[in-house]
Amino acid sequence: MTRAVRVALALGAVLAAGTPARALMLTSPAVLPQSPIPPVHTCEGNDVSPALTFTGVPDGTKSLVLIVDDPDATGGWTHWLVYDIPPTATSLPEGVQPKQLPKGARVALNGWNRRSYNGPCPPSGRHRYVFRLYAVDTTFGDLGDAATRADVEAHMRGHVLQAAELTGLYGKAATASR
Repeated sequence: MTRAVRVALALGAVLAAGTPARALMLTSPAVLPQSPIPPVHTCEGNDVSPALTFTGVPDGTKSLVLIVDDPDATGGWTHWLVYDIPPTATSLPEGVQPKQLPKGARVALNGWNRRSYNGPCPPSGRHRYVFRLYAVDTTFGDLGDAATRADVEAHMRGHVLQAAELTGLYGKAATASR
């Protein structure tokens, strides 16, 4: 039996056992995997959120959560957190403002203590910016206007069905080569 046949049989057994046939995916025309993020989406440009597309939302999803952070910043840094995105949503347009989000979606406080997108702005060097999309089997109700990443993560603990990740890179023009 060839490796390809063994893999196909194993995949068939896994799918038959109830594992989702599709995987949650997060893509962007602006943020390509492991590639530089265009300046328009950063503090050196217009600081607008990139367009994002969601596919493969698993059955049983009650809401989606989007967290954008910089794991290279000391202690990590949250740039954007949107929760209670309806599972029927398939995208967020470029430059989306909180009032333009899909009905029911809410924005938690980011690292600057703002309820908005604030793009890459590393103090020095090139950093990774990770966009994570979570499909969860719960909704969040109203965590309030002061909801933080810790609040959202505590509420979704034990409720994540699938997650997808997209990582872009950015360094300020004067410091990227350091």
